[in-house]
Amino acid sequence: MPASSDAPPPRVLVVVPARYASQRFPGKPLAALRGGDGVIKPLVQWSWEAAMAVRDRAGIVVATDDARIADTVRGFGGAVAMTAPDLRNGTERCAALLDQRDEDPDLVINLQGDSPLVPRAALDALIDAWVAAPASVLTPWIACDSALGGQLIADHQAGRVGGTTVVADRSGQALYFSKRPIPYGPGEELKLHLGLYAYTPVALRNYAALPPGPLEMAEGLEQLRFLEHGVPVKLIEIARPEHGFWEVNNPEDVALVERTLAARS
Repeated sequence: MPASSDAPPPRVLVVVPARYASQRFPGKPLAALRGGDGVIKPLVQWSWEAAMAVRDRAGIVVATDDARIADTVRGFGGAVAMTAPDLRNGTERCAALLDQRDEDPDLVINLQGDSPLVPRAALDALIDAWVAAPASVLTPWIACDSALGGQLIADHQAGRVGGTTVVADRSGQALYFSKRPIPYGPGEELKLHLGLYAYTPVALRNYAALPPGPLEMAEGLEQLRFLEHGVPVKLIEIARPEHGFWEVNNPEDVALVERTLAARS
């Protein structure tokens, strides 16, 4: 049921999961990226600053298992929470963080630590969509133009694991996520998934209690655990950012993201 106009705003916690041991890009959260003003910051700081765009609506914390990342976050004034090293993905890290808190938020948003270009509009859209029609899991996507779709296809053809695409049913629920460009066809028909999720605490705890499924393991995409266990994932479309969008999946992506940071400034 939609919230009434006089209802209090939801208590939202934005978590930035950041682990050092990335298979494709070890030490990725500490990778240095140069902004348009020439200032160099670690990737985790850029992602933290993206999350801080909604500090008027949410608390922000970085969740990590690595002392180097924790020290870096404290060094730029961010809040950090230590989580276990054996957690398999950011969603499990968000779930583990709940056990460290005295009270659950109403909504937890996972802004992945390799997503420094996430616009505030995406965060606002998730919160607003949940307030209007509460769902267990929500995640945003943007429609690809020929350039963005072409980048996804080029990465796939070159054997690089790049952005994630999603296909939806007629009601706006996710049917499948893939590291391949799906469905097969022109790039401008693709939907690019953003590394951003909103969950209720109940959904998070249930997720952590479920085993990974074969599709999650094959694709390396944590959100597929929800779909494999029959949990709907609501898709929220947002406008394509003016200067483009990409995540730091591989070392080669640093230069691309730096160009976008420069264009935005």
